[in-house]
Amino acid sequence: MLTFVLIHGSWHDGSAWNPVALHLQSLGHQVFTPTMVGHGKGVEKAGVTHARCTASIVDYIVKKDLDNFVLVGHSFGGTIVCKMAEFMPERIRRMVFWNAFVLKDGNSLNDECPPHYRDLFDRVVLDSPDYTVMLPFSIWKDAFINDADPQLAKAAYDTLSAEPYMPFQEKLDLKRFYSLEIPRSYLNCMQDIALPPGEWGWHPRMSSRLGSFRLVEMPGSHEVLFTNPRGLAQKLIEGGRD
Repeated sequence: MLTFVLIHGSWHDGSAWNPVALHLQSLGHQVFTPTMVGHGKGVEKAGVTHARCTASIVDYIVKKDLDNFVLVGHSFGGTIVCKMAEFMPERIRRMVFWNAFVLKDGNSLNDECPPHYRDLFDRVVLDSPDYTVMLPFSIWKDAFINDADPQLAKAAYDTLSAEPYMPFQEKLDLKRFYSLEIPRSYLNCMQDIALPPGEWGWHPRMSSRLGSFRLVEMPGSHEVLFTNPRGLAQKLIEGGRD
């Protein structure tokens, strides 16, 4: 049996993983779903940086004394797990990037996003009192959770909250990550158009940066943790095995 640490993406918190975690636990696996600092409803978000997001999860791992675990990063969470790996490579059994950002060394997340997203976020943040951005529902339902019916799309959207914007803008030194030899997998949902297919798509643009990796694929959108948690759990096991 495996131990999974599941790292959420932008606008989510750790509770988004709950249906997936239940399926993994029912199969005998141990699962941890921490929430990054500055994420979730009703929490302080001003001044939250990428380093603080990473440190909050590293601290969680240390306090729980977790070891030999499969580290999963979803979307923005991919940038977090890359930095986590620099702090604790000896604890990580395998890394699984689920439609996750694998940034080029020295890039920010915004550098890897198409211009229409960058322009949108730059406009939205101007109206925010705490330097956060929120994804519009129209983009969520059409590009992020395009395999959901309208009711599920709205229910899932209602669990989201505004995202600290500084971590999108900060350029990350990833030289240490790219020197590590931790086994890694890339899980690609084939109907995921949160990043437009082609020049800006997830796979093979992001996955190819991992060097040697295992490719796992499944049908579905960027948000199959809501639309197909059982299927996602099965694919995480496939991606996380030795």
